[in-house]
Amino acid sequence: MSKNIQISMFEVVGSPFCVATDDGQKVHKHLDAALRANQEVVLSFHNITALTTPFLTAAIGELYGTFSEEEIRSLLKVEDIAPDHLAFLERVVRDVKLYFKNPQRYNQIFQEVLGDDDDEV
Repeated sequence: MSKNIQISMFEVVGSPFCVATDDGQKVHKHLDAALRANQEVVLSFHNITALTTPFLTAAIGELYGTFSEEEIRSLLKVEDIAPDHLAFLERVVRDVKLYFKNPQRYNQIFQEVLGDDDDEV
């Protein structure tokens, strides 16, 4: 395995505000490519001042739909992350892992809660 890849979320997003799903998808593309190549990645949170669930789900959470937890744990490392951001990331990852254990059930629950749009006039 070659030297690890360094990814700065600040540089990829171009802002200290990591809030939009689209920006999370930009980060995800870098992470996905590295993990597919079995490449170690260090994801830097340096200069990041705001995070949202949609951003983190798109950037990191979606990896759990493609890669095993073991692959992600062995290849992806985070650095320069504030303690409150780390706790938030851990909650998002926990929830995403639960979702990917049984996505059909979660989708069914979401549909029941939101209702069926076909019945609306």
